[in-house]
Parts: sequence; structure tokens; C-alpha cells
Amino acid sequence: MDHAETQQRSNSQSAVPPAPIRDNSSEAHGSQMDTQSATQRMSFGTMFSRAGPLSAPSSPSWRRNRILAISAEGSGSPQTTPVDDNSPLLDHMVTSYGSLPGNKGSTAGKRRSRTIRRPPSLPHAGGNQDISSQPPSPTTPLYRTHSLQGSFLNSFRRRPLSAYDAIHGSLDVQLNDHEDNGGKANGIRVWYSSFTSIDWLHDAIKDSARMHHLRKRSSIRGRLRNMFDRSLGWIMVTIVGFLTAVIAFLIIRSEQWLFDLKEGYCTDGVFKAKRFCCPFTADAYATAFGSSFQPTGADFMVYKSDSTCPGWRTWSDVFGPESGPGNNEDTEDWFVEYASYTFIALLLATSSSLLTIYLTASTSFVTRKESGFAPEFTSESKDRKQETPVEGARNRKVLYYAAGSGIPEIKTILSGWVMHGYLGGRTLFTKSVGLALSVASGLSLGKEGPFVHIASCVGNIVSRIAGKYENNEGKRREILSASAAAGVAVAFGAPIGGVLFSLEEVSYFFPPKVMWRSFFCAMIAAVTLKFLDPFGTGKLVLFQVTYDKDWHAFELVPFLLLGIFGGIYGAYFSKLNYRWSKHVRNGTWLKSHPVVEVIIVTLVTSALGFLNVYTRMGGTELVYNLFAECLPGDDHSGLCVSRSTDPGPVVRAIALALVVKGALTVVTFGIKLPAGIFIPSLGVGACAGRILGIGIQYLQWQYPDWNLLGSCNSEKGDCVIPGIYAMVGAAATLSGVTRTTVSLAVIMFELTDSLTYVVPIMLSVLVAKTVADALEPKGIYDLVIELSQLPYLDAKQEYLWGGLHLSDVADRKVQVIHADEENTVRKLSDQLRRLASEGIVDGFPIITSERKLLGYLGANELEHALSLVADDPDAHCVFDVVKPYADLADGSVSSLPDPFDDQDLFDFSIYMDRAPLTVPEHAPLELVQQMFVKLGARHVIVLDSDGFYVGIIDKKSWIAFLGELEERSG
Repeated sequence: MDHAETQQRSNSQSAVPPAPIRDNSSEAHGSQMDTQSATQRMSFGTMFSRAGPLSAPSSPSWRRNRILAISAEGSGSPQTTPVDDNSPLLDHMVTSYGSLPGNKGSTAGKRRSRTIRRPPSLPHAGGNQDISSQPPSPTTPLYRTHSLQGSFLNSFRRRPLSAYDAIHGSLDVQLNDHEDNGGKANGIRVWYSSFTSIDWLHDAIKDSARMHHLRKRSSIRGRLRNMFDRSLGWIMVTIVGFLTAVIAFLIIRSEQWLFDLKEGYCTDGVFKAKRFCCPFTADAYATAFGSSFQPTGADFMVYKSDSTCPGWRTWSDVFGPESGPGNNEDTEDWFVEYASYTFIALLLATSSSLLTIYLTASTSFVTRKESGFAPEFTSESKDRKQETPVEGARNRKVLYYAAGSGIPEIKTILSGWVMHGYLGGRTLFTKSVGLALSVASGLSLGKEGPFVHIASCVGNIVSRIAGKYENNEGKRREILSASAAAGVAVAFGAPIGGVLFSLEEVSYFFPPKVMWRSFFCAMIAAVTLKFLDPFGTGKLVLFQVTYDKDWHAFELVPFLLLGIFGGIYGAYFSKLNYRWSKHVRNGTWLKSHPVVEVIIVTLVTSALGFLNVYTRMGGTELVYNLFAECLPGDDHSGLCVSRSTDPGPVVRAIALALVVKGALTVVTFGIKLPAGIFIPSLGVGACAGRILGIGIQYLQWQYPDWNLLGSCNSEKGDCVIPGIYAMVGAAATLSGVTRTTVSLAVIMFELTDSLTYVVPIMLSVLVAKTVADALEPKGIYDLVIELSQLPYLDAKQEYLWGGLHLSDVADRKVQVIHADEENTVRKLSDQLRRLASEGIVDGFPIITSERKLLGYLGANELEHALSLVADDPDAHCVFDVVKPYADLADGSVSSLPDPFDDQDLFDFSIYMDRAPLTVPEHAPLELVQQMFVKLGARHVIVLDSDGFYVGIIDKKSWIAFLGELEERSG
């Protein structure tokens, strides 16, 4: 019998009619498809397909149970379960996960004597199944027959799963163009699981092939699509900037109303904040400040804080023993105010914490892109029960995605790691609502840092619109970098500073085009927020100030002292917060009772904060008053000291606020609710700067003829402005805490609308960072990354390798696949389970018995491939590195074969990375570091001098090695 007859018989034996579809006409239509020619089957609307190498991800528990059943049941014939017409599987498999629709029919594999069974359909994501028998494997179409209108509406009703290695463009065009189907890449990638590194090289190759596919089209339609593709990034960042500003506006307005609700409510409108409750008239200003006084946006705030508002009723007026304004000095009224303040603060903080814990726990973000053998969580394991746990598997730390500022996690994601759900819609909602609640509660935290996380969530959601970014994790991070800049722009009203912050602190890969788009995105966000005017002052932020005096040479010494203070405070704050989080928050009963911790911290904050006017203020209001310049008639909550006033009481009150704010921030940052560190750090530094400024101003008044102050004699009015010292001290303290330099200096320039104070700010920031680095090498974000066990590889860190060699780091005992041996489905599934139990490497080197390297196979790809062939556990799997594929160009092998060629599901060659990064075993360790940092490698395979396989260095193991190296070097 010749080859054609064998092939025909094999196909006829394995042919099974496609499953019925819900349409009345689907049965007849399905039967016709078995006799249609290949040309007739090319229609997208009538093409049926089954699960294949690039099908959508199924439920992790389904994949896990199928693989575990291979070893549980032994060899046996698979069972085929028919699909009911109303089965939810049909809705689940509307689209395929990859560029290929599934196989059009069963095919004969490499060993033509073996008949390939029909691949299983992928079930709807659901609960775990019993593994006592193989999970059912029905035949399910990947595409439904529907009208053009139904197809269009369905595309908006149901967003398909991201086809990571997807074909770009319409199907009809690609049938006539097979040159770059999906791009020339180094093996198929099915999906990325959480806390696995993306393949930067694969994404770069795939995007290059996609661009080639677009650029070669010379028709008018092709040129229009090319122009749209070039402008798509700008469209994306425009949408991100606009939406970020709108969300920031809603958060700011909500936070203002909720914060003032602790004191009372507006009789003219229950949902009005205090600043919007009392409109200002010319008569009111004339009565308060004189007929010649012209109010500005800054005076709006002063009058609101220091004057009686007839439309505002305090809770003592409502629940006190006597009604009417002006009776706050009575003891009972004071008790009512304190009780209402504490109760509402507890209610707000507790609500924020409950939202964070119950809506954004990492245990609730187990998607179909997770591995079925992912590690269990260290707590709350009852939420993810598994019938057969992986022996020896390492536990995964439970994270609450809406808690904290989010900047450490954003840094980790932008460095190439995947955290499913962290930038999703549920996290965006919880972070936004929880942030307004937590800031309004009066806790020592800020909303500026979380704005970066919120903007990144917006960028991630918007990037799903286009496959260019949805199906390419490397390209998606370009949008996320621009989003981070927009977050800082709306937080500080500093678009340029936002771009620099994204470059300096957050982003890992920042080419010039990303810088331009980040700048444009930040500009759109700032302009939109300017029009929305959240504070009613015409300013982007509440503490934006201006000064009309220059600094003097003698003031460089106080500025230097403020830099030293900022460095010392930043270093010891980071140390204390790290130790508190590690030994108290995570080392005592508070670890299992995070809501109780929030309640305790809120009670302490309310008790200490209510007694002092400066600690009772909101964080931004306090920073503004400390920054403000004292003009004639200004008071700024008693911070303006005159020549005839004793500055002692004011200094003591500010010093008390400094100590209370600093201590509360140590225990507050890290609790389970949205919380930033920017405003508390600025507040502490501004308090220190204001105290020093008042002291210098007092010396100038008492000793006007002192030689050091001689330059002040020629000036009229006050020579020393304490607000400038507060601003310099705030910049120094924030630099000591976060270790930012250039971006922080530019943010302060934009806040003051002047470059007059560029030298004082730069001096204090540089000194603060130098001192802080000497006392504690890591900033607060790096310590949070270490505490949260996030796999972040710091590209800025320098290491001393000493006498270590590459052979000391390479893992020689990792699981490998011998391509020239008998690799059955059962054997590979056992290897996959052992690899999951080790939990270090995310794949298998593929070698021969002579240790010749053939390629690399990722664990996710192997898990997906095994789940498709689990019905035949004794079948042999093929790793053929010399098998010719349809598309060969310039020595590169296309990762995607012809979309209508029959595929042998037991041929795992298409999943192989045939050109993995290799390094000789005598190479220096710095070379490996640069390969991980500059090339974004997921793994590096070590070869000996003869080119034979020695071991592998995975990115996770490399990060662990660097951590041990840091501890060893002290």
C-alpha cells in the first residue's frame, strides 16, 4: 500500500462528524462540511475547528486532572463523550487562542501506522473534576456559524481570549499570503502564567514579523491599515490620559467630601465638600481681609479653613446638647465631635480594607492562563483545594492587589513579570473606591502613589482593544510605561516630572518612542484634569504654590542640613517600616487579622490626630499650609509668625505633628488598604523645613546686623521665607524614602512654577539620597519588593562576583527531555509534575543522549500539549528539530505552520524554542547578568567548550542567587 492510500485510510478511520450547533440549520451545514473541498472550507463563517496547538486555554483544573489521570489510570482506551446541543462548551470555544484554528480533521502522525485520535475540546472554566477517570474529551467547534450581523455584535458582547501568537489581519487575505503567518518566532508561546517572565526576544521577533506583514502591502487599503497601525499607539495613550484624569477627578472629589464628612455636612447639598459648600462673595472677603484684598485660589482654601461657614453644620450642632454654631468649646460638644470623627474614620478605613481583602486577594485571580500545577498559597488555601497536591511544591505568598501604593508591583510587571489580575478591571474599581475611603479616613497616607497603579490599570484595559498590544506583552509594557507617567502627572500636576519618574523609577524598557508617547499621555492627563478643576481653584494639585523672592547664599547651609535630615529620615523610616512589616505585621497574630490591624491603626491615628490642628488636617492641606508664603493678612492655620509673636508654641506644635506623622506612617504604610507614601513623606519633610525656616527667620529678626545675614539688610520686608525651607525639606525627605532624584526635582519645579529654587532643591535631593544610600542601600520600594517576594531583577544594581564562576550558578540537575529516547505522554507528564514540585525552572532543555542541545520547551507549552493528548498516555511524542516547515526565510523558522495543514498533536516540535540563548561555562557572570538585564532573557543555557549541554540558569534562580550574593557581601 502506497503512502497516499495509507494517509487516506488513516484519515477515514479517524474522521468524526463535527458536533452539532445550536442553530436549526447547523446539523445540515455540519454534515455538508465533510464533503466540501478545501477551497469551500476557507470561509470564516462556515469553518469548524477543534482544539489544537493554538487553541484557547482551558480551565487549569481541567488540564491538571487530565494530566494527573495519565498516571492514575494507567494505559487504557480513551472515552469520547458526545456534546449536547445546549452544552456551554460551544459558547466557551467561540475563538481559538492562537493564530491557527484547530485541525480540520484527524491526521496521521509521523509514525503512519498510528491513527491520531480526535483532540479533546477545551471545557468551560469551572471547578475541579474527579480524576478517577479521564475527563471527557468531546469534539467541539472553535467557530460558530452565524450571520455577519451576529458576528459583529458578538465581537462586542464577548471579548475573545487573547491569541498570543495570533495571525494579524483577515483570514481571507492570509489564505493567499503564507509568508509571515504570525511572524517568524522561536517556537509557539501559548500563554504566560502568573509570576513567570515574558519572552522579550520572542515578542520583539513577533512584532517585527507583524510589521513586515503590514509594510509590504502596497494597496490603498494596505496603506491605510499601515497608517492606522502607526497611529494606534498615540490613540491608545490619548485614551489612557483622558480616562486617568477623569478617574483622578472622581477620586479627588469623593475624597474631599468624605474627609469633610467626619466634621459635618453641608445644608445646601449633602454631597458637597466644605470648600464647595460656602461660595465666596466680595462682601465676605471685604469683611475678612479688607476691601482692598483681591482673593486668589490659594485664599479660597485659607478662608474655608479659618472662617465660619454659615452653610456648614458640624456634628456637634446636630447631636450636641445645644444647637447653633459657635459652641465648639463646650466639653460635650468636643466629645461629640471627637466621637463622630473617630466613628466615621473607622467606618471609612474598615470599608476600604474589606473591599481590598475580599475583592483583590490573589487567590481570587486564578484565570485560565494559570498553570494547573501552580504552587498553593501560604494562606487561604481552602479557597483553592486540589484533590492531588503536588508533593514538594513551594507555596506562593498571598497578595492583596489593591493594597499599598502599587509602585513596587508595577516595577515588577514592567520588568517583564506577569501578574494576572493586578491590572484588571476589578482591581481598578477596588483601588479607586478604596483609595477615596482610606485617604478620607485621615490615616497617614497619600493618594499620589496609587494614582500610578490606577493609571496602569487603565492602560492595561485600554491595550486590550488592539491585538497589537493585547497579544504582545512586550508592546503592552510600552503603554504601561506611558500610563505610569500619566499617573504622576495627575498626582502632582507635573507632566514632565511624570515622564521622568516613569523613566527613573518605574520603567525597565524605555526607548525614545515610549518617552514621546509618555510625554503626550501625561500632557493629555494634565490638560484634562485642568479643565475638570477638581479643587475649584484652577490648579491641578492643592499644594501648588508660588514664591516672589529669591534665595540667598547663606541659606545653602540650612538647605544642606535639610538634605542630611531627609537622608537620615528616609533610611531609618525604610528600616523601621521593613522590620515592623516583617516581625510585627507578618510575624504575629496580625498576619491573619488584617482588618483588626486597620481598626487599631485608625483608632490610634484618630486619638493622636484629633488633638493637634496640624495632624488633624488632610495630608495635602497640611503640605500646602507648610509650603505657603505668608503674605499680609495670611494666617495659614497659625503658621505665619510675625515679629511680635513668640514662635515657640508654633514650633512645638509643628514638631509634635512631625513626630506623630512620622511614627504613624511607619505603622500605616503596608496595611491592607490603598495607601501611598508620597504625601506623608512630604509632610514630615515640610514640618522639619518649616521649623528650620521659622528659626532662621527669627534669627534674622533678632540679629539683623549679623554678618551672615547681611544680604538681607538691603531687602524690604521679610528676607527669609519659611515656606521655601518646607518645600526643600519635603523634597529631601521624599528623596530619602524613595531614592528618586531627577524626577523629584522636576516635580518640585513644576509645583512652584519657577526655576528659581533649582539649586536648593537639587542640593538637598542629592545630599538626601547620598546619606540614605550610605545608611540603607535599598529604598522603600525595593524593600517592599523583597518583603513581598516579588521576582524583580534590579538593572541598576552593581554586583561584585569575587571568585564565583558560571559553574557555581548553573543548575545541572534540572529535568531534561532526551529527544532521541522514547518519550511517551505518561513519561512527559511525570517529568512535568516533578518540575512543578521543584518550582525553580519553567521549562525543559531538550537534548540528545550525547548531551547535544536541540532546544527548549516551556512548562506551559508542555502542559497545554499534554492536555490535548492525555487520552493516549502510551503514545509517543515527537521532538523533530529538522522537520521542514512551510515558511523559511533568512534562516528563521516560522513558529506557525500553514493554518490549514494537518497537524499531528503528538508532534511537540512546534512548541520548541530552537534557538535558545546559550553561554559557555567559562563565561564571566557579568555577561549572564547583562543577558538577563539587556536582552530580557527568561533563561540561559550553559554549554561546555565542545558545545554540549551542561546546565541551565533560569531567571528566578538567577534572582535568588543575586539575593544570596547581596547577603554574603553584607
